[in-house]
Amino acid sequence: MLDNLRDDAAASPFFDDDEELPDFLEGEEEEGKPKADTFTFLKPVLDLTPVQRFIIAAMLFTMVCLIGSMFLIVTGRFAIF
Repeated sequence: MLDNLRDDAAASPFFDDDEELPDFLEGEEEEGKPKADTFTFLKPVLDLTPVQRFIIAAMLFTMVCLIGSMFLIVTGRFAIF
């Protein structure tokens, strides 16, 4: 099984040295028009299920609370005892 994977990986390289690099600026739109894919950086977050997004939001909330509490304790604005 692993030999087949190694053969497949060696047989089809992602980039061939003989080919030219693609011209990404070829289909550039006008500067004044907004692009349709403006929020492509959010695609990994938007592809998550609602449960996964909730877990990430809960973890972020917990981290902010913990870091804020630590900062208050260190600066002496909040005392435990």
